[in-house]
Amino acid sequence: MSARLTWTTEVGGTVRMTRTSSGLRVIGTFVCAAAFNAGAGQMLRAQSLVDVFADVSDAVVVVQTSQTEYRAGSLQSPTSVGGLGSGVLISPTEVMTAAHVVQAVDTLEVILPSGERIPGRVVSSRATQDVALIALSRPVSGVAPARLGDSDSVQVGEIVFVVGAPFGVTHTLTVGHVSARRLGPGMFGGLGTVELLQTDAAINHGNSGGPMFNLRGEVVGIVSYIVTQTGGFDGLGFAVTSNTAREVLLEEPHFWTGLDGLPTTGLLGHLLNVPPSVGGVLVQRVAHGSIASDVGLRPGTIPAQIAGEEIKLGGDILVAVQGIPLGAEFENVPQIRETIGRLPPGAEVRMTVLRGGERVDLAAPKRMR
Repeated sequence: MSARLTWTTEVGGTVRMTRTSSGLRVIGTFVCAAAFNAGAGQMLRAQSLVDVFADVSDAVVVVQTSQTEYRAGSLQSPTSVGGLGSGVLISPTEVMTAAHVVQAVDTLEVILPSGERIPGRVVSSRATQDVALIALSRPVSGVAPARLGDSDSVQVGEIVFVVGAPFGVTHTLTVGHVSARRLGPGMFGGLGTVELLQTDAAINHGNSGGPMFNLRGEVVGIVSYIVTQTGGFDGLGFAVTSNTAREVLLEEPHFWTGLDGLPTTGLLGHLLNVPPSVGGVLVQRVAHGSIASDVGLRPGTIPAQIAGEEIKLGGDILVAVQGIPLGAEFENVPQIRETIGRLPPGAEVRMTVLRGGERVDLAAPKRMR
């Protein structure tokens, strides 16, 4: 028997997934000595967790965002919509979070445990892996940044804890285990796969982008999404591994398009008359001050529902960057990302879109970020 599941994001997207229901086994322990030893071990772990949480909690922040939404069918009279997520300070001037929290935002602030607010800007975002890097306008003083751990060493069954702002309740700790290691769907309309740690630690709206810690106080994951039947936490949470976040955000060139879009594959491509041989991305939102905004990409403005998913029609369909087609299977995206990432400030960024049934070439100088 199958059940309809959803995952929800902080900035309005809803993606439906289907899985097969499975049973749950509960195993009891009846040996008194074993129970006593287990209880003693739990008390030691609890005390350790108290100490570790005290060491790392100040590095966990709230990410408050604002992005533009438009009236149906018009690019006039835009309104500003707020969003909320979590993040973790990894240096005095850098915060790591989830891409879907900040991918198409116009402005953002990072709120420290002390209540201090520091403006920030996105300097790198990888939507397919759902991780992003924020640069702060000034350094944070008096707070020790969190350490990124080696997620390859994480074992299934290991105790982990998540700290974030579920439903806006800041610095909430939840504890669980690593339930599995997965290769799961990327957030970018299901394009690509990403390495994930599955956990039974409670995750809810507002936790996205927050850190998953091991008992050594190292960040081993960045919270991405949940799978749920109820809209709340049902025991299936997923975090992008810290090694993935380190690689794409710290070891590769910084890259942020400011574009939130959907691949024109399957039913969506058929309805938009985009041939399967053409890899396209239907633009949903565009962040002010981003590459996408500078070149003049137009976002969608007409609300619609396709196969149960809320989308916006009427925006551009991006088909090529720097003269490089996205590719029918989006196989050229890594090459495009590297090309744009290595362009010096002031160099021309070129994009080709389908707009009103015609191919239109757009261009603008690359900003210094």
